[in-house]
Amino acid sequence: MDITNALPVECISHIISLTTPRDACRLAAVSHIFKSAADSDLVWEKLLPSDYKLIISNSVSSSSLSTSLPKKDLYFHLCHYPVFINNCTMSFALEKETGKKCYMVGARGLCIEWGSTANFWKWTSLPKSRFPEVAELVYFWFFEVNARIETRILSNRTNYAAYLVFKFGKSTDGFGSTLLASGVYVEGINDEERQGLFLDPSRNTPQLFHDRRDGWMEIEMGEFFNKNGDDGTLLCSLLDFDRFGTRHGLVIEGIELRPKKRLMP
Repeated sequence: MDITNALPVECISHIISLTTPRDACRLAAVSHIFKSAADSDLVWEKLLPSDYKLIISNSVSSSSLSTSLPKKDLYFHLCHYPVFINNCTMSFALEKETGKKCYMVGARGLCIEWGSTANFWKWTSLPKSRFPEVAELVYFWFFEVNARIETRILSNRTNYAAYLVFKFGKSTDGFGSTLLASGVYVEGINDEERQGLFLDPSRNTPQLFHDRRDGWMEIEMGEFFNKNGDDGTLLCSLLDFDRFGTRHGLVIEGIELRPKKRLMP
């Protein structure tokens, strides 16, 4: 007996909704009945985060992005086009393969040491940035940047990695040989757990440093496993290891938190 004829489309949709976005797309190619079931709102409503309507309603894009779109279309829109929240200081998107939440704290949402002092940091707009403003280090003798995000808004049972999204201007003075201290941890817990990082790509392992292919680079700052979202405030911190020498030329777009993909052995 052909199972596609034996089961109602709604039943097939329910079964597919218990899989993953990748599986749903693959199953849509099985037959016309499976495509109808796999593309249904019943499936993609389950694959979207449970609080997606609240996130969109509080976003800058709420007037143009309707939750009444077919749910599959909405899902992939959120994968490819991040929406802005918290007065454009943070962006929200979905990881395409899993539907897990991704957030980037833009430069204006970061806590940058002396960031409001014009002699040290310059705020500017760049055409290749997703945010209205980015921060450029003009001149300073030490460096500290922090991002805070509540674990309750992250996807549960997910291993996240934090990435500094940056580029350099005409100079990398002070950063080529500077070892920075990086930490990703819940505030008040394991505050001293840090690793050393260089922002110079030639001094880092390929696993930590990536070209994003959007005009920016990124470097992994650390990992955090979000079990149930009740840990508190996650702190992503990057600072000078020794605080000697001057620095300039660094441009920061933000710090992104997204599920970490495991490399196959």
